[in-house]
Amino acid sequence: MTGLPALEADLARQLALIGHGGADWTRPRAHPDGHVHDVVIIGGGQSGLAVAFGLRRERVSNIAIIDENPAGYEGPWDTYARMITLRTPKGLNPIDFGVPALSFRAWYEAQHGTEGWDALDKIPRGDWMAYLRWYRRVLALPVRNDAKLDLIEPLEQGLYRLHIAGQAPLLARKVVLATGIQGGGEWHVPPMIGNALPRNFYAHTSEPIDYAALAGKRIGILGGGASAFDNANAALESGVAAVDVFLRRKVLPRINPIRHMERVGFTGRYPALADADKYAVMAAFLGHNQPPTNDIFARASAKPGFALHLGAPWLSVANEDDKVRVTTPHGEHVFDFVVLSTGLVSDSSLRPELKMVAGKIARWADRYTPPVGQANALIDAHPYLGTGFELLPRDPADGPDLHGLFAFNYAALVSLGLSASALSGLRTALPRVVKGITDQLFLDDRESLVADLLAYDEAEFVGEWPPAQDATA
Repeated sequence: MTGLPALEADLARQLALIGHGGADWTRPRAHPDGHVHDVVIIGGGQSGLAVAFGLRRERVSNIAIIDENPAGYEGPWDTYARMITLRTPKGLNPIDFGVPALSFRAWYEAQHGTEGWDALDKIPRGDWMAYLRWYRRVLALPVRNDAKLDLIEPLEQGLYRLHIAGQAPLLARKVVLATGIQGGGEWHVPPMIGNALPRNFYAHTSEPIDYAALAGKRIGILGGGASAFDNANAALESGVAAVDVFLRRKVLPRINPIRHMERVGFTGRYPALADADKYAVMAAFLGHNQPPTNDIFARASAKPGFALHLGAPWLSVANEDDKVRVTTPHGEHVFDFVVLSTGLVSDSSLRPELKMVAGKIARWADRYTPPVGQANALIDAHPYLGTGFELLPRDPADGPDLHGLFAFNYAALVSLGLSASALSGLRTALPRVVKGITDQLFLDDRESLVADLLAYDEAEFVGEWPPAQDATA
């Protein structure tokens, strides 16, 4: 055997060698409304799949994963992401849990050889999505697609009813929000845009955009982060005639603090910092837009029709004669369509599935007061999470309604760092969230588990002393 079949056989062998699998230790729950899952994971992208594998490694297999997208299109990679390659170093190994045959490198080398790996600079976006599809298949992870979560309803302590659009609800003891970069709030559309333009004249970079349908047109992009240049390049390669990118800043963002965090242990050790240090670190982190990759910027800026406007915030936007008129401090521009690279806002109150509990969730504003003059509204709105990514209550009386909810998405950034918010943080964050979930499951059942241990009387040693006399002697 060669190629992927050989790798999959090797993976099966490695999983057997580390004792993967075995009987669950959790206690089944009975409920008149149906089966109770120990864990339901919301989101079948890289984070959700990896959490599921991590739970199975801890012998918790009464789980389900739901994702609102069709099979194979979970996450951003084949939907709205438009970078050519991932921005992270190729050797991070974020979701393999130290199993060599499960790593991206092993998957890539099985198809392209070691020479192909050595020649690879960064991971092509399409290859990463293909790897995730293989990861799901080869681990037989239980993903239910086309299942959109509408509402999380707390029942008695430690149990939730999950309402799914057009489907029967699910019951779960623990719910993991592995909902990606937008899962802790919503993508930001400046009111100046949303109030002035009909919806068919603009899109956020987080949305599907048919750039081929805009061939020959002129578009404007607001924002100077990495996604702005990804979209500029994608638009020009699809035949858009002209793309103007506008930045409020007078210089392009150049510093990517994630690279420093990867080198000096911040990705794994950040949770150990005091709140004051976390606040200061995240204020600096959020002050940097993620810069474009050098290759994407070079590709986009070399194309005819590309223009860059520095120190050019949009002062006003108007819809006139089926065009978009944008006013900046340096003059006016007229576009057929505009694209917003304006980031997101993390705020639990913006999530419709959390509307029954959002007001009970502790935020950073509730738990930490920064020095005078250093308050940051973006940080303050983030949920203040426990060490295992669990949501915590503002008022202890509300604890039962939150006990069992875990935010393994971008909303965890301030509390736990580059965890579920970046590939760079997943390797160290996954064991932490798996421990948080399984510790809760264990402690919830501690009375029966301890009682069973105290009553345990199964004999393992069956020898006798003194030895029994041989009756034939």
